[in-house]
Amino acid sequence: MFGVGLAFVCLCFSVVQSLPPDKVSAFHIIKTRSIDLNTAYGLSMENRLNKAVQPTNYRLELEPYLEDAVFKGHVKINLVWLLDADEITLHCAHEIEITETEVKILGHNSDRVDTIDIVKQTMDPKKPVLNIKLDRIIQRGTKGFIVFSYNGNMETATTEAFFKTVYITDQEVERIVAGTQLRPTNARRMFPCFDEPSYKTPFELSVVRPKNMIALSNTPVAKTEEITGEPNAVWDHFEKTPPMSTFTLGLVIADLKQLGNSTVVTDDAGGKMELRVWGRPEFLPALEGINEKFVRVFTEISNYWNSSLPIRRMDLVALPNYQGVKPADNWGLIVFKESDLASKGYLQLASELTYQWMGAFTTPAWWTDAHLNKALVGYLAAEIAFKINNGSEMEGKWPMTVLYSLYYEFSKRYPHSRITGMKQETTCTKIELLFRMFNLTLGGETFRNGLRDFLEISKYKTFHGDDIWYALDSSAKKDKKVAEDISVRSIARSWTDRDRLPLVTVTRNYDAKTAHVTQKVFLRERPHDVPDADRMLWFIPLVIARSDKLDFTKTSPVAWMKNQKEHDLKDLPNKEHFIIVNPEEIGPYPVNYDQDNWNLLATYLQSNKRNLIPELTRAKLLHDAWNLAYAGELSFATAFNMTLFLKDERNHIVWDPVFTMIDHIGRHICDCIHGKFQAYVRALLSPLYEELVKNEREDEENWRKNLRSHTKAFLCQAGYKPCIREAQEQYSKWMQAKNPDEGNPISNQYICPVFKYGTKKEWEFGLQRVINFPPSRKQSERTYLLKTLAGCPVEEYKIMRLLNITVLEGNGNFTETDIFLIFSMLTGAPQGYTTLFTFLKNNWDVLKEKFHSKTNLWDNLITSATSQFTTQSGLEMVSSLYVSHQGEFGSAEHIIEKSMRNIREEAKWSHENIPVIEQWLDKYLANVDIKEEQFIDN
Repeated sequence: MFGVGLAFVCLCFSVVQSLPPDKVSAFHIIKTRSIDLNTAYGLSMENRLNKAVQPTNYRLELEPYLEDAVFKGHVKINLVWLLDADEITLHCAHEIEITETEVKILGHNSDRVDTIDIVKQTMDPKKPVLNIKLDRIIQRGTKGFIVFSYNGNMETATTEAFFKTVYITDQEVERIVAGTQLRPTNARRMFPCFDEPSYKTPFELSVVRPKNMIALSNTPVAKTEEITGEPNAVWDHFEKTPPMSTFTLGLVIADLKQLGNSTVVTDDAGGKMELRVWGRPEFLPALEGINEKFVRVFTEISNYWNSSLPIRRMDLVALPNYQGVKPADNWGLIVFKESDLASKGYLQLASELTYQWMGAFTTPAWWTDAHLNKALVGYLAAEIAFKINNGSEMEGKWPMTVLYSLYYEFSKRYPHSRITGMKQETTCTKIELLFRMFNLTLGGETFRNGLRDFLEISKYKTFHGDDIWYALDSSAKKDKKVAEDISVRSIARSWTDRDRLPLVTVTRNYDAKTAHVTQKVFLRERPHDVPDADRMLWFIPLVIARSDKLDFTKTSPVAWMKNQKEHDLKDLPNKEHFIIVNPEEIGPYPVNYDQDNWNLLATYLQSNKRNLIPELTRAKLLHDAWNLAYAGELSFATAFNMTLFLKDERNHIVWDPVFTMIDHIGRHICDCIHGKFQAYVRALLSPLYEELVKNEREDEENWRKNLRSHTKAFLCQAGYKPCIREAQEQYSKWMQAKNPDEGNPISNQYICPVFKYGTKKEWEFGLQRVINFPPSRKQSERTYLLKTLAGCPVEEYKIMRLLNITVLEGNGNFTETDIFLIFSMLTGAPQGYTTLFTFLKNNWDVLKEKFHSKTNLWDNLITSATSQFTTQSGLEMVSSLYVSHQGEFGSAEHIIEKSMRNIREEAKWSHENIPVIEQWLDKYLANVDIKEEQFIDN
């Protein structure tokens, strides 16, 4: 009857992709999410079903034929008519073959069942929508049901919808796995249904499985039934689920074993939950310790919500050969890739378990509300993971890691470059930080009570985004945490309705012990002529730390800026004491101060009291100062002064933004002071690196290893001789290899230092490896090698040699994609784009002819060769080229004109800032003691 009976799982599962547990790292900014926001953005535009009928229960039976990857299905959907209607519309994928349809209605006392004739049944040719025309109008309030029998094909190319996949055991035996991934709209590919989040209703699932496998779904098996004439398969009938959306339905059928024993957890609300972990038998040793993690995380989350889930069992499954990016967070059944579940962190597990309440128990009414769901899950998961392991999983850097990326993105003239996918992620991250801001400013208890009230009202139902804000507002008003003229919704909307962040400037009056506070849009990129910038205002919490009463535990605002451009603060300390506004990044905004307050901060940070300011705030002060200087809001002399305390700083969280800032400034300043800036970098990093090397331990923390690695990499770029020698020694092993094209025997970290500071022979060897790269090897290795060949050298002859071979000579080993890559890499440093400009200028006629029919390459060449200059002399060079060949740029005419406009702005910046930077560097380098003999002058 059944090849190998199998069934279905309703969300993203997880597979083993051979990554060992100790190599799986969790980065908060790349989190597992309950709803894919890129997909959700598209779904938000999808037409909804009409609301004539509503499902009240599903009875679903699945009979899979696993060997053939096909299945039979039978579904009965109980309905209630919400409107007078003679048509039923629901979702059904085009690949589903419906063999029988019946519509029946119940009498008033449910004692009679009438069959309704179907006049016509049609599929929308463009959408997965099934329309059923009835022979009469059914009155509003009528109850009935619709029954479908149908056939379908299991998905085998991907692990989506109802899928079948296989894996090979350690004993070389092939095993079949079946499951489902129904998020966000894949349920319609498995059975006809009302596949929208708001149609929450109970499910009764029955599935055929082989006797040598187990079946897991949202609820326990209520009964197992033998199949007449089929000795190797049985029916599993699962208990009825609570009301839930179609995409939270889940099922797995596979040869799995339970890890250890079940654990029953009783939460603070008195609810009991049985927790189990499953995996293939040979993988169970890699899951050791997961049960304990599961219990600990589940206990934290359930007690946070103080609301017991209406299910009595929860399973975590490590599923072999699942190919989805995200775990399948079905209600009561969460399916992971083997490597994900075996990883040592807590963040992903906390995220998936949080979703059981916020996403399954209550669900976004439509995909437009998915951002809030994802953001709240992400925030709570991060807080819980941080609480459990003191932030070690994220190296203590959260939320700075995500906040920095927001500062850079939202301060662009054109955030996201109109890339929708990036916009969805950054929008969600901003809302996540907004929840953190409310938790801190309202107080943890008020915030938690608001969320608990929200869940109590919304459980078993769907919600809209404002429902969360209203619940938090009610809790805040009850606890008197916000004034009556402020609403949490108004505060939230001021942040969510625009793709920008504010800059707050605090100017103190030391005699009056007051401060004048202003807000405006924070912009780093020039020119600062963003439309409507003057009309953008935020509700901003003003939390203050002051050195006369230093206390960073108080996170309640002393005042709110209520969509005001200006606000005055009173009762501040005298002129001997600094203030810090927005300590610990309570709100996602940078802060500028008057010069005297910056000086007080810089002096204090250089004292032995520095550590009284928490590391996140020390990092914030440093990050704000440099970014404000970059944006033209603060003198670079002040920003550099804020780095002086780093000679004694050893906390990796504080150092984290330093490397980004070195990179940003190093790319932006002219070649005229590049040597001095590199000398500053050497003086800044050498003591840190030498101490990290001296104290290196085998069992040291990851953050220490990463800090040493980053420090070494930047010192290498600055010409640190020990690093260069080590790189050349390792590189020589490759040069001496008998067959160097068979593979690269050295770590990638050694390649760039050799190409930058090594000999012509060493660089030429790398070039030949690209030219002779075997097609059998991973092309990503060739790409990396080509990127370093172009992007690392500082000598013009190396860059010119590469351009001559790839562009002028047209060496057949290099594709147009390679040329695009080379142009792009040359924009990263003044030596690169200056040499590319010279190459363009000297070979204009040849290049114009060569690219006359390749406008993409031509446009990219003009962009890369002309857009990166930042000085007046650079503007004169580009302008001269424009005048010399005016009318000859073709498709790139607008590109060079834009380049000149941008260079004019950058030249102004350089004119204002380069002398300040150079003067500060001269003074600093005259007083610093550094062993320059250890460095190559570049």
